[in-house]
Amino acid sequence: MAEKLVIVESPAKANTISKFLGKGYKIVASVGHVRDLPKSQIGIDIEKQFEPKYITIRGKGEIIAKLKKEAKNAKKIYLATDPDREGEAISWHLAHLLKLDSEEECRITFNEITKNAVKNALKSPRKIDMSLVNAQQARRILDRIVGYKISPLLWKKVKKGLSAGRVQSVATRLICDREEEIENFVPDEYWSITAELKKEKDKTTFNAKFYGAGKKKIELKNEEEVNKVLDEIKKEKFVVGKIKKAEKKKSPVAPFITSTMQQDASRKLGFTSKKTMIVAQQLYEGIDIKGIGTTGLITYIRTDSTRISDEALEQTKSYIEKKYGKEYLSNEKRVYKSKSKAQDAHECIRPTDVNVQPDDIKDSLSRDQYRLYKLIWERFVASQMASAIYDTVSVDINAGEYLFKGRGSTIKFKGFLVLYQESQDNEEEEENAILPELSEGEVLEKKNIIPKQHFTQPPPRYTEATLVKALEERGIGRPSTYAPIISTIQSRGYVVKESKVLLPTELGKIVNDIMKTCFPEIVDIEFTVQMEKKLDDIEEGDKEWVEIIQNFYDKFVPVLKEAEEKIGNIEVPDEVTDEICEKCGRNMVIKMGRYGKFLACPGFPECRNAKPLLEDAGVTCPKCKGKVYVKKTKKGKKYLGCENNPKCDFMTWEKPAGENCPKCGNFLTKKYSGKKAQFKCSNEECDFTKVGEDKNKKE
Repeated sequence: MAEKLVIVESPAKANTISKFLGKGYKIVASVGHVRDLPKSQIGIDIEKQFEPKYITIRGKGEIIAKLKKEAKNAKKIYLATDPDREGEAISWHLAHLLKLDSEEECRITFNEITKNAVKNALKSPRKIDMSLVNAQQARRILDRIVGYKISPLLWKKVKKGLSAGRVQSVATRLICDREEEIENFVPDEYWSITAELKKEKDKTTFNAKFYGAGKKKIELKNEEEVNKVLDEIKKEKFVVGKIKKAEKKKSPVAPFITSTMQQDASRKLGFTSKKTMIVAQQLYEGIDIKGIGTTGLITYIRTDSTRISDEALEQTKSYIEKKYGKEYLSNEKRVYKSKSKAQDAHECIRPTDVNVQPDDIKDSLSRDQYRLYKLIWERFVASQMASAIYDTVSVDINAGEYLFKGRGSTIKFKGFLVLYQESQDNEEEEENAILPELSEGEVLEKKNIIPKQHFTQPPPRYTEATLVKALEERGIGRPSTYAPIISTIQSRGYVVKESKVLLPTELGKIVNDIMKTCFPEIVDIEFTVQMEKKLDDIEEGDKEWVEIIQNFYDKFVPVLKEAEEKIGNIEVPDEVTDEICEKCGRNMVIKMGRYGKFLACPGFPECRNAKPLLEDAGVTCPKCKGKVYVKKTKKGKKYLGCENNPKCDFMTWEKPAGENCPKCGNFLTKKYSGKKAQFKCSNEECDFTKVGEDKNKKE
């Protein structure tokens, strides 16, 4: 019989912790929540101050029985669920089921699953924090009221099976509003002029951009204005004016919090937010490492704090000095600012031990685990390194009354850039041209003058990375909710992901319009932000959760009643295709099912024909000249396959390039290596390949 019982949420976490503790401990897992609101009803007694009616989650009976048995035999019980609101609520539910005294000091938390962290936590148990529990309850009840009151209205007025969530509706609105911006965007014309110049007796040219006249900047809006400048500088000499040299420093970025980890994993690794959190959870809960044993490799993954413990900081500085030299250490302690309401009890997401280098443990990790751990490790270590130093030069070049500017930079000291380079969503090329040594008054040789027409571009559609960034910047949701929000709006059919961008569906637009018209406060961004702040106030013990819910409900009820009277029945038309139903001859339509879009006969229920929806790739099969479709594997990975499969076995993972092979006429495929496109003939018997620019890629 174990004297001490430790309860965690996951079996993986239980397995890791069991390796740290002796025979006097028994470690068991609750496998997540054990109690929740019922799915079949709202589960809240509105008349009794919104009292929740919790029930045992279906399928958890055996687990709960085991927990009760182990608890009965233990002299001391520790509840070691995650260190956040959700984890606190799970501990509270467990304490209720196990009939623990409310004054019992049974709660332990740790930011990392390492031997020292777990043993230190066991030395200082505390009572369950009811402010944290109440903040979680308030969010759950608020979301339940919105979902269970508005969803039946959408079923009745629009389509069976629809649902409305509080934060998910705001995320859908962001995507719909962005699409509306793009549709209504009117591009403005503008021009640039680039002068290709060189020193006398020098073969290398460099570029200078048109700026204006004297110190006044001139925006070139049309070809007429450009031609006027070109005519006037045609006979002018290009003379070097003011030269400004400077040293520029570039500082490293903060270590990861949940949102930035999801963004960088999306940009650099191509991970969805959901995949990032799954892999990060594995790294947090513990991996069996050869020569080390089972241990958690990273700290807690649901955090909005950039705080670093003193112990981790000292360990990291020691590693940097030993690995790279003292000059690569920052001269000052780098402290990164967290947003005002960050849960500063947590730390940033960092390796639990920087001496456990990614390449040293690569053999113990899956490919995805290695790539994410490497990203986290490099970002964290770089955050404590010295700034990069650039030598920059800016040159004014006069052509008569007009002014051109040349800029260049060379890296003098790499600093943190030896390890990590931050990526951006819309990366602009850094000015890294190298200018020759110039002197004031020097006359330059004019090689070429290049005018170029441009048009302003609409705002880009959201990707998963930029949507997470928008939610985090606006204060919508919490670190634990970003991934579920994005998954939910896609599974409901309100948003689809195409070529990495998120697009609203027709259904998403209709539901969004209803929400904006009838429930403007629910989808109002500022209202949602304020509600998050109120939940934070509950967590801090500054507000009562019942009061917050009551105030919301009193305003919500009349709005709901008005909406029911105002909304007429709305029909969402199915998209008709050219595909003919082979059973009855009707044009098939596109339907949305549990696993995405599919083709169905509109004659249902008389005709029940249905089949997968395949996207025409717009090319012909190099083997049998049949149509080529974009298909998906069971895991959702796209590939090209012939319509005559299995008779024809043609398939390729690469995309069509939009060009035909100059040797055999079949379509070319393309893939990227860095910023260069690699082109290859789709015909296996043809050896044509080339590397170059992608003509079809937008600037």
